[in-house]
Amino acid sequence: MPVEYKYRCIALGGTFDRMHNGHKALLKRAFDTGEYVFIGLTGDEYVLKEGKKIEEGFAERGTNLVNYLKKQYPGRYYEISELKDRFGPAIFSDKIDAIAVSTETLPAVEIANKKRNELGLSDLKVEIVPMLMAEDGKKISSTRIRAGEVNAEGKILKS
Repeated sequence: MPVEYKYRCIALGGTFDRMHNGHKALLKRAFDTGEYVFIGLTGDEYVLKEGKKIEEGFAERGTNLVNYLKKQYPGRYYEISELKDRFGPAIFSDKIDAIAVSTETLPAVEIANKKRNELGLSDLKVEIVPMLMAEDGKKISSTRIRAGEVNAEGKILKS
């Protein structure tokens, strides 16, 4: 029996540096609700422009993401595209029905929907994924993983 999905196409975006449980939760929501998943992977130039710190370059992050998706979601339809700005062109396509975001990035959806409305497109439906917390009650993040505070599952490594 075929699976019924809530959306025809759902988008999400991220840097996916040092993949962790928060990233995995966002991807899970997208794959659970969308028949087709469009993933915007932040490009290196945009990361630098935004002043973010990363350890893994675009190619490595992309390879890690693809390897994870092949293992976790075999046979599923998805596309990965480089994000060169905040949203990327796909978010302004009539093919995208929804977007999966963390509570941290939710405010950007209002901006995206305003731009979509200006283009004559309908608002994106929103799937909100709560921030995942580490054992210490603080959010799991790539920054904390790089600093050696927590691992990808949120286990405390040092105090």
